[in-house]
Amino acid sequence: MLKSMTGFGRGEYLDESHRFIVEIKAVNHRYNEVIIRMPKKFGSLEDKIRKQVTNSLSRGRIDVFVTTDEYSEGKRTVRLDKELAMSYHYALRQLTEMLSLPPHENVALLTGFPDVLKVEEVHEEAIALWPKFLVAVDAAVNNLMNMRQEEGANIHRDLMMRMDKLQAFVARVEQDAPRVWKQYRASLLDRMRDLMAEIGAEPDESRLLQECALFADRTNFTEELVRLQSHFNQFRSSLDLDEPVGRKLDFIVQEMNRETNTIASKANDISIANTVIDIKSEIEKVREQIQNIE
Repeated sequence: MLKSMTGFGRGEYLDESHRFIVEIKAVNHRYNEVIIRMPKKFGSLEDKIRKQVTNSLSRGRIDVFVTTDEYSEGKRTVRLDKELAMSYHYALRQLTEMLSLPPHENVALLTGFPDVLKVEEVHEEAIALWPKFLVAVDAAVNNLMNMRQEEGANIHRDLMMRMDKLQAFVARVEQDAPRVWKQYRASLLDRMRDLMAEIGAEPDESRLLQECALFADRTNFTEELVRLQSHFNQFRSSLDLDEPVGRKLDFIVQEMNRETNTIASKANDISIANTVIDIKSEIEKVREQIQNIE
């Protein structure tokens, strides 16, 4: 099924202790680039989130935004900086000796100095919360995939319509081609006879026909038309593949352009030239559209 590269998905996990919200935004990009923005304390989960996202999304710039809330009462602990406390104690003893003060051994005094005692929050290990994160990540990815598929269906219909138009244009060229070649032949024969008559020479009909045949061969674009139709058919069949086809379609469109340019260079006819312009215009619209395809 054809998928667009653009979309948005949101997923959420909520219980009595935690709330995790994952939002994913995807836009067109030549490669697969995943950018994750999340609280630092959950940084150890970044690789897991990236792997989970890239399992489903193989192309595009993908921005992942993670926000969290914790509702449970946080556990706290008191950390003692022993070396700093000893330094304060030693400094106090030096001060009392220097000023000839009576000894002062007050523990409460030491604990009042900066950074001797610190109260720290005890957080759960991030890895233990991964199952909760995973629920939100999967929901966001699924919602994004649904949006991509809906947009992909719209693109599919548009591209099929444009293939119909292209094949109609090519059929017009195929219809005009025999007339053009006959006109080439008749015009060339007349001109060559006129030139021979001007110099008083007898025209060699077999030679004239040989020159006409060579000229017709140089201006014959039947092979290009056949290859162009083949590219159209390959493009149609690729649209229904159950895999990312954006790069493949881009290559096919390049080949369509190549064949069309060759036809334009060979077809010395105003009617065909105008149709070729229509073909090139439609191919360009197709090329722009497939930039949105995964």
